[in-house]
Amino acid sequence: MTSSLLRTMIDAALEAGAAIEEIYEGEHGARMKLDGSPVTEADHRAEAIILRRLAAAFPDIAVVAEEEAAAGRIPAIGQRFFLVDPLDGTKSFINRDGEFTVNIALIDGDRPVAGVVYLPAKAALYYGEHGSGAFRRTGRDGGAAEPIAPAAPPAGGLRGIGSRNHAAVGTDERMAALGVTEFVPAGSSLKFCRVAEGSADVYPRWGRTMEWDTAAGQAVLEAAGGRVMGLDEDDREVGPLRYGKVAHGFENPHFIAWGK
Repeated sequence: MTSSLLRTMIDAALEAGAAIEEIYEGEHGARMKLDGSPVTEADHRAEAIILRRLAAAFPDIAVVAEEEAAAGRIPAIGQRFFLVDPLDGTKSFINRDGEFTVNIALIDGDRPVAGVVYLPAKAALYYGEHGSGAFRRTGRDGGAAEPIAPAAPPAGGLRGIGSRNHAAVGTDERMAALGVTEFVPAGSSLKFCRVAEGSADVYPRWGRTMEWDTAAGQAVLEAAGGRVMGLDEDDREVGPLRYGKVAHGFENPHFIAWGK
C-alpha cells in the first residue's frame, strides 16, 4: 500500500507534469542559467506547484529544489529533507524527444528513502519507498500499478544505459571495461528507472550531476532491489551515493547504478 507521504509526492509530480505538458505543446521560453544549463518556464511553474504541495503537507520538512538553489535560496536541512528537480532533462524537453522527468525524493539521514519519477510526455510514473518495493504505472487514466525489479544480467554481456546529451569522454572504453556489450542512450533520471524495471543492467555516470538529478531515481532503483554506488577518481566503488553534501554545493561524485 502506498504511504500517505508517497501519495502526496505522486500527486505533486502529476500536477507538475500536467503544467509541463501545457507548455510542452507551445513555446517553452528557454534561456540559459549562469552555469550554462537551460531553463524554461516549465521548470519554474512545475517547481512552484511541487513546493506548494510539499509545504502544505509537510511544513516541517525542508525542500531543496533546483531552481530555488540556482537563485541562491537554499534552506537549512535537517535529518529529513526533500530534493526536487521539477524538470530533469530540459534539453530533452526543448528538443521534444519526450525523455524529461519530474523528480521528487525524500532524504532521511543521507539516503533517499522514497522517490517519484514521472515522464509527462509518456504518461509513465515510477515510484518506490524503502521497504515497500518499486512500481510503474502507465497511461493517462491512472491505470493499475505493477511492481518492478531489476533483471538477472544476461550471460552474453551487460546492457548499459547512459546519457543521451551529456556523455563523458572515454565513456565507450569505460563501458567496455565493465562488460557492457549493448548500449542504449536515454535522457534524464529515466536511466535509473530503466535499470529498476530490468530493461538495462547498469548505468555508470562519469560527469557532473547534482543531488536533485539523482535522488528520486536512486530511491526507485534501490526500492526495486538495485544499488547506486559512488566512485572515486580511479572508478572504484566507495559506498552508496549519499546526500546532503551542503559543503560541496549538493554536487555528486561520479557513480554507478546497478540492477542485480
